[in-house]
Amino acid sequence: MTDRARDILIGIDAGTSVIKSVAFLLDGTQIAVAAVPNRYTTRADGAAFQSQDETWANCARTLRDLAAKVPDLATRTAALAVTGQGDGTWLVGKDNRPVTDAWLWLDARSSPTATRLRQADTRARFESTGTGLNACQMGVQLAHMDATTPDVLDASEVALHCKDWLYLNLTSVRATDPSEANFTFGNYRTRTYSDAVIASLGLDHRRALLPEIVDGVRQTHGLSAEAAAQTGLLRGTPVALAYVDVARTGLGAGLYTPDAATGCTIVGSTGMHMRATPAADVRLSAEPSGYVMVLPVPDTVAQIQTNMASTLNIDWLLGLGADLIEEMGGTVSRADLVARIEGWLSRTNPGEVIYHPYISEAGERGPFVDTSARAGFVGLGTRHGFADLLRAVIEGLGYAARDCYDAMGGAPAEVRLTGGAARSAALRRILSAALGASVRTTSREEAGAAGAAMTAAVAIGAYPDMSACCADWVQPLLGPAEAPDAALAARYSALYPSYRTLRAQTAPVWATLAAINTKETNHA
Repeated sequence: MTDRARDILIGIDAGTSVIKSVAFLLDGTQIAVAAVPNRYTTRADGAAFQSQDETWANCARTLRDLAAKVPDLATRTAALAVTGQGDGTWLVGKDNRPVTDAWLWLDARSSPTATRLRQADTRARFESTGTGLNACQMGVQLAHMDATTPDVLDASEVALHCKDWLYLNLTSVRATDPSEANFTFGNYRTRTYSDAVIASLGLDHRRALLPEIVDGVRQTHGLSAEAAAQTGLLRGTPVALAYVDVARTGLGAGLYTPDAATGCTIVGSTGMHMRATPAADVRLSAEPSGYVMVLPVPDTVAQIQTNMASTLNIDWLLGLGADLIEEMGGTVSRADLVARIEGWLSRTNPGEVIYHPYISEAGERGPFVDTSARAGFVGLGTRHGFADLLRAVIEGLGYAARDCYDAMGGAPAEVRLTGGAARSAALRRILSAALGASVRTTSREEAGAAGAAMTAAVAIGAYPDMSACCADWVQPLLGPAEAPDAALAARYSALYPSYRTLRAQTAPVWATLAAINTKETNHA
């Protein structure tokens, strides 16, 4: 039973570029948010890395800032939970100090190793993890480091993910959660590490780097004295290690509905498309791709396909417009451009141009894996302008979402949408029509942090299980179902096969471009 004087749960959501700490009442009511930008660095060689110390300092700052907004936060906090960006590699050595900057999920340096491992990949590994190999993952990144910079791994004592690193700083416990452990190194049915999977990655001799698996809905650790001093919270406050942010955001946005087939799409920097299903009912694609992430519900998983880049495509196009304006001596903010999107779309016709949204230098990972995949427009004419390009980009995100759901057996009748871009009525209309499914949004502003806090809610006994927690925290916040526009859905359905055909036929061109550009870079 919980002490009702402690009426607040804190959910920490450490994204790639922003860290948030959010305070909720025990019934799920959000009462305050504190956010701090988190910087990362990219290089021409594909590197994308982040300071581990700065990430922890930013996390601690959000908790102090939250205390300034919520009276008596420390004494009222029943528990806190932390989730964060998935994949990547956060290496820690002696005295729990970082060995190097963290490799992020955006990092493309391990692409050659990803290609090599996929060529030797076995169906058995895919059947165990439910997850295709790509350059984002810790397993591939560790294999690449082992081949290129083994001294870095020699100096390391444990390999963590972002949320695990923060959990270490909060509790002094080295651990990871079942979701990340299983889709990278384990078995989603048994929720344990798999020696066969570790061996398939060539990491037998690095096995000691993998931390203990801790299930945050069943086990917590107390806030350490050092963390208490840095955050302003009380020493010993229970801390739960939540599952990876994708699963937690999905949970907070309505992914899991007992006895109902629903999906969830996160329209963020990346595109996450998922459906909750019993582990026994998982349908793995013929081509090893996507993820299977266990959920904090017995024998239930989220089957997931992910686009490497979703709104990053929109950001890229808007950035081109801003660059031109600035070059002519003008100024414009991203917010100004975003505010014009609805108007631009209203002046265009649907389905005139096809766009493949593979703008990330890391290529694509769902529903196919190709590190050389790149974005492109097909069907442009002289009468097409910037607004037409924007519509094509957003329609491309819709086609990509359908491509991902098709790899999992098709979109369910209803898909819950979350992410900043889901606030756009025009974008929802396009996604709904492209999927041929009704969509619902949630009024939950911070789904990832809420999903994390829900872990703590169950862990401390405020709810008996996640189903009961969802009934209070999720269901009342879902908006009305928005059915797909029949005419628009028919048009997109007619064009979708061409999207798929072009994707397949362009792959050799991507490979040629990658080979030529790599050769030129090596000779530079």
